[in-house]
Amino acid sequence: MRVLLFTGTGGAGTSTVAAATAVHAARCGIKTLLASLDGAAPGVEADGLSVVRAGSRDRPERSWHTLADHLNGILDDVGADPLLAEDLTVLPGAEEILTLLDLRDLAEGDHELLVADCGPATGTLRMLALPEAVVHGAGRALPVERRILRALATGARANPPAGASEGAFEGASEGAMASGPPRDHLVDAVDRLLAELTGVRRVLDSPGTSVRLVLTPESVAVARGRSLLTALALYGYPVDGVVMNRIVPGEGDDPWRRARARAQEPLLEEAGTRFRPVPVLTAGEAPAEPLGAGALADLGEELYGPPRAGALLAPPAPAARSRVERAKVPDGTGEEFTLVLPLPLATRGDVALARVGDDLALTVAGHRRVLALPSALRRCVVAGAGLDDGALRVRFRPDPALWPLP
Repeated sequence: MRVLLFTGTGGAGTSTVAAATAVHAARCGIKTLLASLDGAAPGVEADGLSVVRAGSRDRPERSWHTLADHLNGILDDVGADPLLAEDLTVLPGAEEILTLLDLRDLAEGDHELLVADCGPATGTLRMLALPEAVVHGAGRALPVERRILRALATGARANPPAGASEGAFEGASEGAMASGPPRDHLVDAVDRLLAELTGVRRVLDSPGTSVRLVLTPESVAVARGRSLLTALALYGYPVDGVVMNRIVPGEGDDPWRRARARAQEPLLEEAGTRFRPVPVLTAGEAPAEPLGAGALADLGEELYGPPRAGALLAPPAPAARSRVERAKVPDGTGEEFTLVLPLPLATRGDVALARVGDDLALTVAGHRRVLALPSALRRCVVAGAGLDDGALRVRFRPDPALWPLP
């Protein structure tokens, strides 16, 4: 399924552009699903278009109870009171995780295109960063040794010694270790939660998933768009389009409108240059808010041209991925590795990094990502870093204390 995630600066008209895209897709003969992820209920109807509000608490949704079961397994392990599904919203990040689980379920449907209105960019970035952060944090909290013990316990229960009664290992105490180790309920609960998030990451990392930014032709919005595009690249999400919305037409005798249009012209030119090679689409300021399928269809045609079958289903250009390069040190004293991280439009003042054990903590324009280093780089020390042609290049030198001698 093709998945388009729409987000943008506040007041840019993200919801309207997402709805217009969905209506246009339906007019192209594409079986389309429009989902609002920020709680609003899109009021639009069109042939071939389904509309849903994702993460809604008033809609039957198994994800609420699934997540409650996982968290209660964790709380039970530490002796805390269990949660009801309705209590989840008090937990930081729970709302975003539930929305992502809902998005995963919607993406597994039988539609050809899923248009997701993600709302303001600040919340969207936080939500999109959650799956990796939770998986990484769980891996740090539950080391591999505990997972091995859990696997051994599972194997012992599945293959009990001859003569052991069925269920002999359930609820076994430490004093009964001769009969087999007890279940690790914490590991079980975390593993189930991580399995759910793996499905979310499968959707978000799919070659058919991309982000579209909606901005207004204002200096602050264009600057914000630059940092958003860089932050999305930090998390590995491709941006396949920027919509410059609410452009004031310069025709007519109204002096205010002509002055406003003149002020927007250089910003539109700047956006076209700054965001290249990402396509920049434009839409004019409407005299009234586009409501209903007819007005949204007109806006969709203004953005994408006449309806063409399959046009919106074209896959995006793949996001540039991080890579490791190996080369000889210029002074001939050995080899070094370079971790290359794509960060389009980043400036030197945007970036800060720190080595934290086996991880690299990277902060870009206020957004933080913790990267687990490949095995070879864990045995190295950071020798330097710099921005070059839209990528951060972090140099590593082998640590003599950890690297095997030739």
